[in-house]
Amino acid sequence: MRLKKLLFCLLVFISVGMGYAQDFHYSQFYAAPLYLNPALTGSTELSRVGLNYRKQWPGLAHDFNSYSAYFDHYSFDLRSGFGVAVNSFHETNYKIVTSDVSFFYAYNLKLSEKVNFRMGTQAAFVRRSAALDNIVFGDQVDLFTRSINPTSIDQIPDFEPYNYLDISFGGLLTTEYLWLGSSFHHVNEPGLSFFPDDDFGFLPIKWSIHGGWNFPLGANTYFGSKFDNTASIMANYKQQGPFRQIDIGSQLLYRSLITGMSYRGIPGLRGMPNQDSIILMVGLKLDTGMVIGYSYDFMLSNIGVQTKGAHEISVRYQFFMGDPRYRNQRSRLLKCFDFMM
Repeated sequence: MRLKKLLFCLLVFISVGMGYAQDFHYSQFYAAPLYLNPALTGSTELSRVGLNYRKQWPGLAHDFNSYSAYFDHYSFDLRSGFGVAVNSFHETNYKIVTSDVSFFYAYNLKLSEKVNFRMGTQAAFVRRSAALDNIVFGDQVDLFTRSINPTSIDQIPDFEPYNYLDISFGGLLTTEYLWLGSSFHHVNEPGLSFFPDDDFGFLPIKWSIHGGWNFPLGANTYFGSKFDNTASIMANYKQQGPFRQIDIGSQLLYRSLITGMSYRGIPGLRGMPNQDSIILMVGLKLDTGMVIGYSYDFMLSNIGVQTKGAHEISVRYQFFMGDPRYRNQRSRLLKCFDFMM
């Protein structure tokens, strides 16, 4: 148990070292569309509600948990998407909790009959709290004996939870089957320190480039129902401070079954910030408009056995608000976001 706690502390120190912080991520990044890019607000040209949950490193004494819920709606009259999301990220050892309520707006600029460019923005009101009684200082870690000393010469001053404003932007180019986007989060680089006199703790800008391509595989009929079969490839490169990663994956929709596999990491770059994983995903796309997905991260590093990877669940439901017969909305749906996980 002490070895697991030491490993957990070392992973935390490395991933947030140098006074910086790194965002949580979702392996099913397109199943958390508003978290990925504000320009994805209203991208299905439907109304959409979704939930995401991620449990990271369950094999350690303490782990990380991420929760997200979102709703977005597209207005054809305003050519705009509107959305709201609630996110909460928990680290169970120090009880660091970062929660936010975010509001989204995206405008759809129609370049041609099937090509659109969307511009989105996000304003998040964030609250951060922690219980640092269990914090481990550097002089407590003994790497030779693989133990943590109970005492430290450092003292923890009093602190209070604090709030801050977080601003993000994004852009998205879409065709019927192809999409390419970029996002810039934390452009105002809000401070993250619990101590007022600390000017070094801040949240650096995270920028990402992501895209993908859907390939229609035709349709078949099964028990009287028609199913569209589709294959897709997708990628997401992100960088924040000194950390950078790329996710590359593929998915297959056959009837109602969705399967997928992806890789996270940067080949050739070793070290803790660029740990590599293979992610396997399975899901269901129901005729009601609901999509359910589950994925598991198999870590390829030497610490993968200890951490036991990560579990992730996503649920999404998309629907029409109002009667679609009056404005023929069905013919205007973007196929590239019909089932993306």
